[in-house]
Amino acid sequence: QLYVKGELVGGCDIILEMQKNGELGDLLKSVQPTSTPAPGPPAASSAPAPSQPTPSGNNVAAGSGGEGLEGRLKSIIHQQPVMLFMKGSPSEPRCGFSRKVVDALNSIGVPFGSFDILSDQAVREGMKVYSNWPTFPQLYVKGELMGGCDIVLQMQEAGELKSTITSMM
Repeated sequence: QLYVKGELVGGCDIILEMQKNGELGDLLKSVQPTSTPAPGPPAASSAPAPSQPTPSGNNVAAGSGGEGLEGRLKSIIHQQPVMLFMKGSPSEPRCGFSRKVVDALNSIGVPFGSFDILSDQAVREGMKVYSNWPTFPQLYVKGELMGGCDIVLQMQEAGELKSTITSMM
């Protein structure tokens, strides 16, 4: 698992896909290390910068009109009972992870709405903070974050995806 600034980015599959798409380099370039930390999990004393998400994950766009953006994010999340924040659209995913989640949802016949996070930078960055989940896709059921690609695929493999979504609705 890879952590950046104390936040889980993902496991092997996510990291390899991010590397292939060029996202890993972008993510790592955005990190300004102050020192070379010892191997292992982040130190408990490292506090997030003011513009970073708080442990509750509700610090959307701190100090820059975050209430308006947070309200907009909540509105988009609740557009459909099952909502997928993805790169591209269900008919034209622009990322392998997004395609996998779309395929998983289609395979169980669950109708879902989607939002192309590549079409709106404010929503893309805001969702990372709002959800306290740094990667996409992000799947929401009745306004609750279910998870990303790894979680959806694990549930599908275990035969639990449809029943879990149904029980959340």
